Amino acid sequence: MIVLKSEDELRAMREAGRLVARTHAVVQAAIRPGITTASLDALAEEYIRNHGALSAFKGYNGYPSNICVSINEEVVHGIPGSRTLKEGDIVSIDIGAVVDGFYGDMARTYPVGEVSAEAEQLIAVTKKALAKGVAAAVAGNRLSDIGHAVQSYVEAHNLSVVRDFVGHGIGRSMHEAPQIPNFGRPGRGPRLKPGMVLAIEPMVNIGGWEVIVLSDNWTVVTADGSLSAHFEDTVAVTEDGPLILTQA
Repeated sequence: MIVLKSEDELRAMREAGRLVARTHAVVQAAIRPGITTASLDALAEEYIRNHGALSAFKGYNGYPSNICVSINEEVVHGIPGSRTLKEGDIVSIDIGAVVDGFYGDMARTYPVGEVSAEAEQLIAVTKKALAKGVAAAVAGNRLSDIGHAVQSYVEAHNLSVVRDFVGHGIGRSMHEAPQIPNFGRPGRGPRLKPGMVLAIEPMVNIGGWEVIVLSDNWTVVTADGSLSAHFEDTVAVTEDGPLILTQA
């Protein structure tokens, strides 16, 4: 069942979204060659706690950290630790927070220093693919219109969209109905209605779309070792068009 949020609930989710966006800004400012991924996790944890909120990720199905930090060929769910960022890496940061019982969820991929031209293109295309997906989150459209918009844009740039992991509804739980694939034919699935809140999150690879889950049972990597990027926003469907909740 897809839960429609009231105006009051959307206002509460806006606060969660703002906090997540501000946490991203804190983490992004610290990204540099030589910093450990554990240090980024600690920064996020401190900022979220200092604002009276909780990480949405820590303890979720046993996940051990506050944020996900995925480097280069890692697609999503990378676990922070002693690994250090290097010049030329790209790093995907996924942050979720709970404010007064409501969730916000947001991901971005950042360059570490100077990166290759193909890495720059991957980040730019994935960012724009998210914007294309958000633009399709219009009342009256079908759910699959979002994924079709993402896939069409990505594949026009000769990149691939991950199939095994998808976006999701969000609200009082981090993962609610519906699932939101980043691919597919348009005009299918439930009709979008005001009050729906969706975590739209393209995961885009330079190589093939296939992925593998590592032995830690969390970290997802590209099967061919190619670079991957991840962008995500929490978006409300409204009478006036899509509203991005994860903005500072």
